[in-house]
Amino acid sequence: MIDESWYVRPESGVKDRTSAGGIIFREDDETGRRFLALTRGEGMLNSYILPKGGVDPGESIEEAARREIEEEAGFSDLTLIKPLGVFERLSFDKRRWITTHYFLFQTHQTEPRPTDPNFSYVTDWFPLDGPLPALLWPEQAELVRAWLNE
Repeated sequence: MIDESWYVRPESGVKDRTSAGGIIFREDDETGRRFLALTRGEGMLNSYILPKGGVDPGESIEEAARREIEEEAGFSDLTLIKPLGVFERLSFDKRRWITTHYFLFQTHQTEPRPTDPNFSYVTDWFPLDGPLPALLWPEQAELVRAWLNE
């Protein structure tokens, strides 16, 4: 279970990592309904995440967000709407302190195809006018709630 301990930086023993990712949504052309894309990894059953990952050398924060979204969620056609903020926490194994920059992107793609060669991801669509599943990371759930309440 993810608790407050993931959001307290240890005094030593962790390396820093900059990460980027985002919220992806689409609007149905016929109905106008909006949908949120959420990703889960193989074996994660109902644990959804927002796609994100490390920034490679020479890559901008936005370029990293786009690459990670394509790898984990399968979207290559993305329109940047706006930056959403920066969150910090420990990695899942608690060995790295991650500073993640999140962006809001819109897409017209309806059938995503994740490209990560090392891990199998699945992306599901959820209507924004209905219930959304729980997210594994509390800061990601907070980010989605803040965006929906704008």
